[in-house]
Amino acid sequence: MARDLRALFSSNDQGLSTAEAFTNRQAQWELLTAALGEHLGHAASPGFDVEDLEAPRDNVIVFHGIGGIGKTTLSRKLEAALAGAEHRPAQWGEPAWPTSTRIRPVRIDLSRSADGGFEHLVLTVRAALADLGRPLPAFDLALRRYWEARHPGEPLEDYLQRGGLAARFGKSMSQQMQSALSDTAQALLLPGTVGSAVGQVTGSLIRALRERRQTVRALAGCSRLADLLEAEPDLDTLSFYPHLLAWELAQLPAGKKVTPVILLDTFEDVGDRTHRDLERLIQRVVWLMPNAFFVITGRSRLQWAEPALQGQLDYTGPAAWPGLVASSRPGGIPHARSLLPGPAPAPGRQVLIGDFAPEDCDDYLARRLETDGTPLIPQPVRDVITARSHGLPLYLDLSVMRFLELRRTGHTPEPADFEHDFGALIARTLADLTPDERHLLRSVALLDAFDTQLATQAAGLAHQAAARRLIERPFISENPFGLWPYYLHGLIRSTLRGADDHTDDSWTPADWHAAATRALAALGAQWTTGPDRDRLLLVGCLRQGLALARDFRLDLDWLTGAAWAYVSDSVWEPVAPPTPTSLRSSEGLETPADALAELLSALSRRQHEHRAVTADRLTVLTAAGILPGDLQGVAVYYLAKAQRDLGRSAESRRGMQYVVDGGGRLASAARRGLAHLARLAGDFPAAHTVVPDLGWPGRHHRVDGDIWWPHGDMARAATAYKAARTEAEQHGVAGERATSQAQRAFALAFADPARAADEIELAHHLVTGLALRQTGHTIDMAALVRDAGTDRGVLDRAHVLREEIRVSGVAIATAILELVVCFHQAVLGDDQGITGTIARLRDLTDSGDYAYYTDIAAFMADRTVPSASARWIDDEATVRGRWRQLVAARRALVQR
Repeated sequence: MARDLRALFSSNDQGLSTAEAFTNRQAQWELLTAALGEHLGHAASPGFDVEDLEAPRDNVIVFHGIGGIGKTTLSRKLEAALAGAEHRPAQWGEPAWPTSTRIRPVRIDLSRSADGGFEHLVLTVRAALADLGRPLPAFDLALRRYWEARHPGEPLEDYLQRGGLAARFGKSMSQQMQSALSDTAQALLLPGTVGSAVGQVTGSLIRALRERRQTVRALAGCSRLADLLEAEPDLDTLSFYPHLLAWELAQLPAGKKVTPVILLDTFEDVGDRTHRDLERLIQRVVWLMPNAFFVITGRSRLQWAEPALQGQLDYTGPAAWPGLVASSRPGGIPHARSLLPGPAPAPGRQVLIGDFAPEDCDDYLARRLETDGTPLIPQPVRDVITARSHGLPLYLDLSVMRFLELRRTGHTPEPADFEHDFGALIARTLADLTPDERHLLRSVALLDAFDTQLATQAAGLAHQAAARRLIERPFISENPFGLWPYYLHGLIRSTLRGADDHTDDSWTPADWHAAATRALAALGAQWTTGPDRDRLLLVGCLRQGLALARDFRLDLDWLTGAAWAYVSDSVWEPVAPPTPTSLRSSEGLETPADALAELLSALSRRQHEHRAVTADRLTVLTAAGILPGDLQGVAVYYLAKAQRDLGRSAESRRGMQYVVDGGGRLASAARRGLAHLARLAGDFPAAHTVVPDLGWPGRHHRVDGDIWWPHGDMARAATAYKAARTEAEQHGVAGERATSQAQRAFALAFADPARAADEIELAHHLVTGLALRQTGHTIDMAALVRDAGTDRGVLDRAHVLREEIRVSGVAIATAILELVVCFHQAVLGDDQGITGTIARLRDLTDSGDYAYYTDIAAFMADRTVPSASARWIDDEATVRGRWRQLVAARRALVQR
């Protein structure tokens, strides 16, 4: 590894070992060698003609990626690896081509800082071939003529010396060019004094070529040489001379054959999409040298295969550059090339350079700075840098320099010192963007994902052209199956939003607030006026909108209506951004947006957390009192539900009554909650009395079913649940539909296990994709009831389910499960097991809620009930008889 001079000159520590750590890019090496191997085979085939100007070209591979991803380092390493095995990293494998194959790599830096130009590019390619030890007369004569015409009085030798080409490749190039001039003059029988004047030599050569003289038969094979020598020797003509160079390489004898591999780095500095003059010249070089191979590294993919560029470049379209056709990004749909007629196209030659894997980041940091072979950066610091880097090598490099800077000031670097954003990343990212693109990039940094319309509206632009250009940049990734397909590289996004920005067009806090307001309005427009207002769009708009409103203290606006739509479906996908720790106390809830984000987060998380956690979060939220009135009712209602699940019936009853008295949208649901509370207290007549008044908003059919299954009337309960499911389907409420079907399967499992199997399968289907943990538990219990009395591991499965329910904290679910176990034991006649189960039920219901479950268990086992725990709608004897009949019917079925 080369010494890292910046690091070396950042410390007085003489024991510090600094090196430019090169982290493995084996995948890129394998892609290059495979493409180069294909090229070598194609160029060696009998049908290959270097003068064929119409055949498609596949002699180029492009590595593109965001600034700081390591493209230049990769380019340098590829040049070294192609120059000799001794320079190849150990992990890179041997190339597939024969060892006798001669590869001549030459890397050309196209960056503005390199101060090159097209002339420099052409001269570099020719100078790199000087080690062939022989002139290339067709090219050399044309180049010499061009130089004397364009640079009169400036010897080419001086330019080569001054530009560093002589030092890099030796001084033999100018000698070879002079030799070509002299040899041609001698072949033309020109006097020696004339042989030194390139104009006279080329004039005589053109006449000899036109007259087909035998003296110039060696050059006569180059059919376009005379035309090129006659053309005005300007820069445009120079761009066609590589054709002569390619022809000369094709004439080399077998023992002297060589394949130039020309690595063009920093291609983004060649020009932009409006000014393509230099790009046109370079593209001609690639096209006119089909026996050379080109490795291009830059920030953006090449657009040469796009037909729309016809007229801006000479050779365009998918037929010309089959390997450069724009394919989808990883995970995307098949690209357009797959739709082209004819033979299968060459493998894609546009390669996006990805971020480092975490282990590669750690390896880079460990090897970059060492003391006596030991990594100088300690592991805890490396872990923090790796996590924040998102795999971007530039961030790692900047962190190394920050580490040395901290040491230089006498501070021992600690992990907390690297919770840091680097403004330099912004400058590197914005460097080659237009003003509109820079403005738009900052705007989309506010969004998790976007499309061109959303990005344009968030930026406040009048047209989508900038957005269409921006999405092609390598720091924009694509998921074509996402609601919004584009998203910004994580590190670039966090840096744009968090780092001090000293660029000329940096944004003030007011600018960020204005952009957030535009973005929130754009999201609202998509939700409120979009043609496809489905659940996916609702959740996506809420996720992004809540984050914007909370982070920038914006008004709720359309978020209120969207929140109601989210709650009404009872699906409970994760929807809210992570809640900061500061918002877990009432002091941290400062705005309605804070409160709404916390509310929806608590509601979605309640399917994955203990009900006590949900109750605690909603208690803090309701106490803060900063939600709008109707949304405050949502918080109180779901707090009351959580309290009911936890067995806090008195508190739950107060909350439900508060919502009923408020008369808001959830008043009917709260009346249902009061009916549930009456039912769990065993007052079935009171619960049954309110059913007709609940209607669909109060889920009257499901409440009816919940009343009848404890009575043992499974047919009546199943009918009620089916009506509830049908009504939910009519209203398009997926969560209620799944819950009603699960309850129907549970009721039918007692009376008709064969029929219940289909109902359970349907319930599984309806709950798929919904975050309804309790509904899933109901389905599992239905399966246990179906298998009751059999040897299908009922008790073992019940034990597993009991632990899952315990984690959720829903007390009633555990009691129902014990009732299911009791049914199984009653069918088997397991008196000892029934006694133990009834004891557990008594402990679970000692508060008085659901105490009648112990009565039902006694009914199943035909035991006496010490004292009635419920007011049944039917008389107790009827209820007992139904449960005994269910046990007897199952016992008879099992014994068949």
